[in-house]
Amino acid sequence: MEGPSYQRFPRVKIRELKDDYCKFELRDTDASLANALRRVMIAEVPTIAIDLVEIEVNTSVLNDEFIAHRLGLIPLISERAMSMRFSRDCDSCDGDGQCEYCSVEFHLRAKCITDQTLDVTSKDLISSDHTVTPVDFNDSMGYDATEQRGITIVKLRRGQELRLRAIARKGIGKDHAKWSPAATVTFMYEPDIHINEDMMDTLSLEDKQSWVDSSPTKVFAIDENTQQVVVMDPEAYTYDDEVLKKADAMGKSGLVSIQAKEDSFIFTVESTGAVKSSQLLLNAIEILKTKLDTVRLSEDTVEADDQFGELGAHMRGG
Repeated sequence: MEGPSYQRFPRVKIRELKDDYCKFELRDTDASLANALRRVMIAEVPTIAIDLVEIEVNTSVLNDEFIAHRLGLIPLISERAMSMRFSRDCDSCDGDGQCEYCSVEFHLRAKCITDQTLDVTSKDLISSDHTVTPVDFNDSMGYDATEQRGITIVKLRRGQELRLRAIARKGIGKDHAKWSPAATVTFMYEPDIHINEDMMDTLSLEDKQSWVDSSPTKVFAIDENTQQVVVMDPEAYTYDDEVLKKADAMGKSGLVSIQAKEDSFIFTVESTGAVKSSQLLLNAIEILKTKLDTVRLSEDTVEADDQFGELGAHMRGG
């Protein structure tokens, strides 16, 4: 006899979508899946980042290790990261991580020949793969594209020079933060707010305004026409309980009821630019599905082993 089924069918609804920002709803599931999705987006969606730097010439004021660290933290466009191989698993380059299937090569050559300080930026990195280049933040930061701004690596004065070769490889944020595609991923329980209208009507307009102002965020407001307190933005509530404490202080316990919906979550995702926010979500769901399939397969294998074990015992007994 089979046990009860706990199968659920989560739903995702996109509220706002940009290349580097996404806000969506996750419904009909529980906190374990919501947190698993969040952690996968942060730590297990692969990207490409500089992992090896060979300095040929460096006469700048920064030492080699400092420059290598800066290079590693420059986000690279990683749309093809899912199809690349990890260098440790690549059989085309004997695991040294320097072939077209598991790595991308960059070169940088810069020398200051004037009295004006030369800014060496991510724009100066020359990639061997036109699909893997440093992320361009011009549009998102409001700069004119003709200014050719990039992420500053080092500043050179007259006569100073920097020449280097760098190898970018596929990795995940669990191994190092430079591979994380997410600047931040947060979720909150969707609040369910109900105002006791009968009790609210017993308050004066000044008391209503005092109660509304007790919330640190603009959750409630007073309707100018009806003078009634209304819920203006329930998602602005931060579960600080300030309005509940204010109601208790006014002798009006039960003035408002605020509960967290246990099966509804609101996600906010900010990408580093390495992967678009929409692709980040899709990749995370794909990776999470693969993990769940692996767990299910292992359970089926254990169950089959138990059944074969019982069968063998019966045959030996016979």
